[in-house]
Amino acid sequence: MTALPAAWWPPVLLALVLAGDAALSARPPRFIRECLDGVGFPRDWWWTLIVIKALAAAGLVVGIWTPGVAVAANVGVIAYFCCAAAAHLRARSLGSAFWVNCLGMLTLSMAVLVLSLTL
Repeated sequence: MTALPAAWWPPVLLALVLAGDAALSARPPRFIRECLDGVGFPRDWWWTLIVIKALAAAGLVVGIWTPGVAVAANVGVIAYFCCAAAAHLRARSLGSAFWVNCLGMLTLSMAVLVLSLTL
């Protein structure tokens, strides 16, 4: 096994989704505002999520050519969405934002890691 993704497209797919999420977060639509307010994430810190998602997307793309970087970025994305899920559970904010957005992204991130290591 190599530290490079077995296929280039799973990390690129996740990178595109994260880049889109980061772009949306610059001027968050209602569903993102409700999600962040629902878990009590302070508005003064919302900018950090844009930075995290943009860096993760960049790491996924760079990792196609640099051993270990895509895997590390992918694991970081999984950790991020595990923390987001924990925040939703702690705040009892279990609406569609939790089920569709948070768990959907967690599932996508885990699938990309598995596909990256096995294809």
